This record gives sequence, C-alpha cells and structure tokens, in this order.
Amino acid sequence: MTEVLRTARERADSAAEQAGVVVRVLHELPELEQVAALCDQVWRPDPTVPTMTVEWLRVLSHVGNYVAAAFRDDLMIGATVGFFGPPDTRSLHSHITGVLPDGQVRGVGFALKTHQRAWALDNGVRTIGWTFDPLVSRNAHFNLAKLGARCRVYLESFYGDMPDELNAGDESDRLLLDWDLADPAVEQVLDGHPVQRAPGAVVALGIAGDQRPVPGEIKGRHVEVRIPQDIYAVRKARPETALRWRLAVRDVLGGLLADGAVITGFSREGGYLIDRGEDA
Repeated sequence: MTEVLRTARERADSAAEQAGVVVRVLHELPELEQVAALCDQVWRPDPTVPTMTVEWLRVLSHVGNYVAAAFRDDLMIGATVGFFGPPDTRSLHSHITGVLPDGQVRGVGFALKTHQRAWALDNGVRTIGWTFDPLVSRNAHFNLAKLGARCRVYLESFYGDMPDELNAGDESDRLLLDWDLADPAVEQVLDGHPVQRAPGAVVALGIAGDQRPVPGEIKGRHVEVRIPQDIYAVRKARPETALRWRLAVRDVLGGLLADGAVITGFSREGGYLIDRGEDA
C-alpha cells in the first residue's frame, strides 16, 4: 500500500467518525432504491424526470463503478455516484453527491468525498472530475477551499434545461473540476490549509451594495471573481439580478478560463482565486 493511499484511508475514516456516519459502497437493490429516493429529496425534480434511476444505479454498481452512501445509524443521509472515464485517463467522474439538508453542516459531504478519494486511489484512479454551478458559493467553497480541487474549464449551458426545483428557470452553466488525488497541494488543503488570496490580486468581478455584479479590472497574474453568498435567495427575490450574475460570471470567469487561467481556490470574501500564469 502506498503512503498516499494509507493516508487517504485514514483521513476518510477520521472524516466519517467526526461526521458520525458510516460510509460504504452499495450493491443491493433496496439500498440503491434509497439512493434514488435521497437524490430526489435533495434536488426535488419533476416527478416524471427522476434525478437518478434505480436501473442506472444498478448497472453502474454491477460493472464496478462507484455508488456509496453515508449512514447515521440505519438512516441514509448522503450518497455519491461516480463512473470511470476513458481508460487512458485513469479518471473517475463524480456525477452526483447529495446530502439531506439536516446533514449538510455536519461534515457528511466531506466524509463522502474523502471516502470517494480513498476508493479511487485503491482502484488505480489518479484524478476525479465533477461539475457544479459556478454561482453556488457554498459548493465553490467546499470544492475548492475544503477539497483542494482546481478548475480550468467553463461549460456553458452544459445540461440544457433542468426541470428540478434547484435549477429550473436558469441556465445550466457549470465548472468542470479536476481533483488530482495524489497532489501534495491537495493534501495540504485537506489538512485545513486552503490556498490564500495572493497579495495584490485585483477584483475582476465584484458585488455592488444592491447585490448587482460590478465588472472590475483584469490585470496581473492573480485576480478574483466574486459571487453572491446565496444565489438561490437572489433567484427567488430578484430573478433579473440572478440572470445578470449568470451572464457576468459566464463572461468574466468563463473568459479567463478560456484564455488559459486556472481557478486555484476560493476566498473568505466569496470569490474565485484565479492564476492567469506568469506571462499575464
């Protein structure tokens, strides 16, 4: 066993213990049915378009992909599903990870992702990728400042129209993350030392007093793109402002990534930390 895998297993066990859960890989139909039901509880889709189907979960699990869940006592409170990428990439795509609302602030998501990392390393996987909405601040903080993933790709309207309650009425833009499982920088973040804002970084997109996006300047190597603290509340109260944010982030953040920049972290001020490279 490599040192990286040993450390990953220990970290996953510690995270599960701190969250008060047991995380395990699933294969049997009754538990896969629970995963499908949990996903629908979290995303609240149109009843005719379930978030996950039991049949798909069954096939994924049967052929050796990753389907796991977190249990508190006998209650499933979180689940995560991933499938392998092209053979030459030695990668896993983490398609979905969800935690019931009462478990979201108790470390369950971290326990699931560290378990996924240990499982992936044990199965010869080098990287895990997944997507998330660039406007959702809590997910950005979790993915970048807690897990240490990085991002180089902005996907515009990636899923098309999404009829679930969390995404309906908005464009499905996504960031595609790259989690290098054995990178020492990832280990450092997992140990509680996230990337900090670089001295002299300029704000390329800021927030006005009325919560509107305000374009800033793009110069130098390090820039920051800020987003609202709670885009769901903005969508509900001021949908026109939410649309402004979608278009502004697509333009500024998407443009930076298209030009070769990398998202390296997420700031305490609620902004993406971006490295444009030495030549910027």
